[in-house]
Amino acid sequence: MSERLFIFDTTLRDGEQVPGCQLNTVEKIEVAKQLERLGVDVIEAGFPVSSPGDFNSVVEISKAVTWPAVCALTRAVEKDIDAAAEALSHAKRKRIHTGIGTSDQHIRYKFNSTREEIIERAVAAVKYAKRYVEDVEFYAEDAGRTDNEYLARVVEAVIKAGATVVNIPDTTGYCLPWEYGAKIKYLMEHVEGIDRAVISTHCHNDLGMATANTLAGITNGARQVEVTVNGIGERAGNTSLEEIAMILKCHKGLGIDTNVNTAWICPASRMVSSLMNMPVQANKAIVGRNAFAHSSGIHQDGVLKNADTYEIINPKDVGLDDSSIVLTARSGRAALRHRLGVLGVKITDEGRLDDIYRNFLKLADRKKEIHDDDILMLAGTDRAGAHAVKLDFLQVTTGMGVRSVASIGIDISGQKFEEASTGNGPVDAAIRALKKIIQKRMTLKEFTIQAISKGSDDVGKVHMQVEYDGNVYYGFGANTDIVTASVEAYIDCINKFKTDR
Repeated sequence: MSERLFIFDTTLRDGEQVPGCQLNTVEKIEVAKQLERLGVDVIEAGFPVSSPGDFNSVVEISKAVTWPAVCALTRAVEKDIDAAAEALSHAKRKRIHTGIGTSDQHIRYKFNSTREEIIERAVAAVKYAKRYVEDVEFYAEDAGRTDNEYLARVVEAVIKAGATVVNIPDTTGYCLPWEYGAKIKYLMEHVEGIDRAVISTHCHNDLGMATANTLAGITNGARQVEVTVNGIGERAGNTSLEEIAMILKCHKGLGIDTNVNTAWICPASRMVSSLMNMPVQANKAIVGRNAFAHSSGIHQDGVLKNADTYEIINPKDVGLDDSSIVLTARSGRAALRHRLGVLGVKITDEGRLDDIYRNFLKLADRKKEIHDDDILMLAGTDRAGAHAVKLDFLQVTTGMGVRSVASIGIDISGQKFEEASTGNGPVDAAIRALKKIIQKRMTLKEFTIQAISKGSDDVGKVHMQVEYDGNVYYGFGANTDIVTASVEAYIDCINKFKTDR
């Protein structure tokens, strides 16, 4: 029978310490509700004594979520613990997370104290927090650099004082995986009463080993992990929630389960990235945009025959519709045939496919990315000519000190429509006018502009992602006028609404 691992999410506390990624209370509540859908066991909602805003966020998150425990961070200081207890008053399940540094570096330089005094302060903090809540977690800050014998004394003392969870942070991300695993194992074997508390990991990614260290902790007895969505956090970040959840899902032989509903991983990732204005790196495990993208011809051929050849995770398991075949100069005939088929072009003549493929390789050597319009052009098909929605005309008035105004003419299957709108800039005005004609609930998810050539007459290339009816569609436009290119990209998305899915 599998053992249970508890997921402690600190996106809203440690994750929010990233410079420029602070959220307001409304945004924090939105993330907290998403974390509840995801199935995390504990939400660390903030550090109440640090500011009125953090205090209020803990209060409101406590009201907003139902079944996860809501946790508030404190130092080993009575006023901190008082503030945490007050902020958690509305929580259905509440936890106070208190602690103090235990490494010689912290004891000497941060506290100007002694080992014995630190143990006394740790015990006093746990006992004080216990007056307010039953569930008290203690953190031994910089445990990664604390010698194991002394750390065991601290852990034993706080468990006797009533700590229900003991957090062993690798605060500086210094430990190697086997060192961190050995540290957890030492505690499991040398601390009297260790069975009365849950041992927790909290690993930072300064040397890129947060996930590996966390896994080493799990395999040596830790049964709670402290993680963040997208691995965000102080300095180089924290252990990624999505990485731990999917490692355990893929490696069933470890015999450890979580309560995470992995289908909510990508929606949670996108929400946190969007609200915090922190893009996810393209090659990020699990949630990066290239995590399920295949560009090598050998890989593409294998995936098209059977996804198991190069994918150990089903994209649907993390909330994605499918993997993607990205066409580049390394792609093979199978990938090209597949994409043409998706676009409605069936090639049965192998000689014709060879000709298209030769021209495709020449074009791919010149361009970083090959788009659907490029492929259809090579196949002798003008996709724009077959579009139901076409741009007839676009006129924009804009300038400093005046509100932008756009007039647009659209042809929809032979019928002509015209509209006008104002907006916050020419692109916004033009898209607002377009939306007046295309009356669908559409949301612009991504908008990027790139120059194709150099000089004052640059051709601007616009890529867009538009969400409609629960699906995300990709559009492309290119024009010397960037406003026109933007509208064409939006229309490209609209024309895919019925054909791409």
